[in-house]
Amino acid sequence: MDPDSILKALAHPARREMLNWLKEPEQHFAGQQHPLSLGVCASMFERCGLSQSTVSTHLAILQRARLVTARRVGQWVFYQRDEAVIAAFLARLGRDL
Repeated sequence: MDPDSILKALAHPARREMLNWLKEPEQHFAGQQHPLSLGVCASMFERCGLSQSTVSTHLAILQRARLVTARRVGQWVFYQRDEAVIAAFLARLGRDL
């Protein structure tokens, strides 16, 4: 876990919002055709009003920071929060500050 890359990833409000949506996918992505157990399809994030390329960039930054995991199924990519990394980051932040 790299706290600096996580802090940089969390610096953008759209990425924080994406993480918040992923916290309760049943509430925010109920219309997804694929089972939410796979994660949330990248195309579902267009709800934030950003272009597909911008959404992909934000998701890639979250993935590099290890805040989300990605799973490719056919032509789709599904994202889920990595709760273990998030918990470890929050614990470290609590210790360091």
